[in-house]
Amino acid sequence: MALDDMALGGAGEHSGGPMTPNDLEAFWMPFTSNRAFKKRPRVVASAKDMHYFTPDGRAILDGCSGLWCTNPGHNRAPIVAAIQKAAGELDFGPTFQFGHPGAFRLASRIAELAPGDLDHVFFCNSGSEAVDTALKMAIAYHHATGNSSRTRLIGRERGYHGVGFGGISVGGMVANRRTFGTMLTGVDHLPTTYDRKNQAFTKGEPEYGAHFADELERIVGLHDPSTIAAVIVEPMAGSTGVIPAPQGYLKRLREICDKYGILLIFDEVITGYGRLGHAFAAERYGVQPDLITFAKGITAGAVPMGGVIARKHVHDAFMKGPEHMVELFHGYTYSAHPLACAAGIATLDLYRDEDLFARAKALEPYWADAVMSLKDKPGVLDIRTVGITAGIDLPAREGLPGQRGYEAIERAFHEEGVMIRTAGDTVVMTPPLIISNEQVDELIGKVGRVIEKVM
Repeated sequence: MALDDMALGGAGEHSGGPMTPNDLEAFWMPFTSNRAFKKRPRVVASAKDMHYFTPDGRAILDGCSGLWCTNPGHNRAPIVAAIQKAAGELDFGPTFQFGHPGAFRLASRIAELAPGDLDHVFFCNSGSEAVDTALKMAIAYHHATGNSSRTRLIGRERGYHGVGFGGISVGGMVANRRTFGTMLTGVDHLPTTYDRKNQAFTKGEPEYGAHFADELERIVGLHDPSTIAAVIVEPMAGSTGVIPAPQGYLKRLREICDKYGILLIFDEVITGYGRLGHAFAAERYGVQPDLITFAKGITAGAVPMGGVIARKHVHDAFMKGPEHMVELFHGYTYSAHPLACAAGIATLDLYRDEDLFARAKALEPYWADAVMSLKDKPGVLDIRTVGITAGIDLPAREGLPGQRGYEAIERAFHEEGVMIRTAGDTVVMTPPLIISNEQVDELIGKVGRVIEKVM
């Protein structure tokens, strides 16, 4: 399918020029309804701060930080300059038995941000890789400490942990699991923490639901603690439609894991780097997991990167035996890629220099109030906010789940000039942390009109 009908609207600052594609068929798009998209494409050609720009120069207000990743905004000058400089100095530096300065600098900076003794950083290239890395670390840790029977992994219903076989196995989103066979064996799931009847229209963490953590006791009783390696949860389940952890829930999970010698993994691919008003959600909730996965916000999405932060006792369990031997047989060719490390250091500098984590924390009440103003729009079933995120549940059309949500994405982009995400028929908003009060109002106004039109 050619894009001849997408004529450029003039040679403005953000016009697409040669960036405009002329054919759509070759690209099999991820997590996309390809046939519907290619009938009416939603294409962006450039971006700056709070906006994307279409090939003809039309501004699109970014209501979802790209894919939860451009926390400090788009194409920030310090990040761009750091990447450009790095590209001219070191195109690739192997990290199997070699190293480069940027990898050590960035690891130190991340460890400084992480709470407690989460002091050791293992790099990969995405959130999916980070999750599979953390799961392997957990199982290998128990092997290294003489507990090889601990191989079982516990996830949670409605959890999202990427698209590797490990991630979809511990994940709990049906569409991501149903067509990929039996996945990993030895996996069980906690129940979701969402209960609309008792939690509807909550700002922040709901008061109801800490008891959902106690289901871990039943799972331990079923399988025996000597078989369980780790529990992995998102502090805020993002991809399923923004489900904040209930008050006290994560602390209870930590207590049960400690009781039975189980590692606790926080998947902070979404919640890390300011989304909930702190460097990591672990800090917000006062709970120290054994492993934290991260990605997305570490480089503001400019260069792919992910990783795992490990507590000292996890790391040190591997540091034994002959010194010339590899301690963990795991890694990726592009782990700690020089360009990604440069982007990560510049991004952390930007978070620090503009105090963006504190800015997000201060903005949270205004954001929550603004989003909750949509509760009386037609069809709205529930709204959830935490940090600078929001999920708005709309009813599915009979026999056509997800159609209303897809129509919302289309109308938002083409008619309102705003980018949103959906999870089925739930509208999800996660704008960059630099969003102003005026832009919050603009975003909410546009989303309100979208809701009215799709109902």
